[in-house]
Amino acid sequence: MSYSGGCSTCLEVIFSVVLPPLGVFFRYGCCSSEFFISLFLTVLGYVPGIIYSLYVILRTPPEPPGIDGERPYDLLA
Repeated sequence: MSYSGGCSTCLEVIFSVVLPPLGVFFRYGCCSSEFFISLFLTVLGYVPGIIYSLYVILRTPPEPPGIDGERPYDLLA
C-alpha cells in the first residue's frame, strides 16, 4: 500500500501559513479542539495562529486512510 503522507503534510503546511485554521481543518476536521484553538488564536492574532497550526500539523504524522476515510482496523488494536 502506498501512501503519500509527505504531499498532504506539505499542503497542510502551505494552507496553515495562508489561513491557519484551514490547515488544521484538513488534518483534524472542523469539530476538533485543535481546530477551535487554532481559530481562536488566529482571531486574536495571525502569527499565534500560524505558530500553533504549524506545531499541531508537524507534531503528529498523518494517519493513513482506511475504509471510508476512517482509521484502519489494525491501528485500533
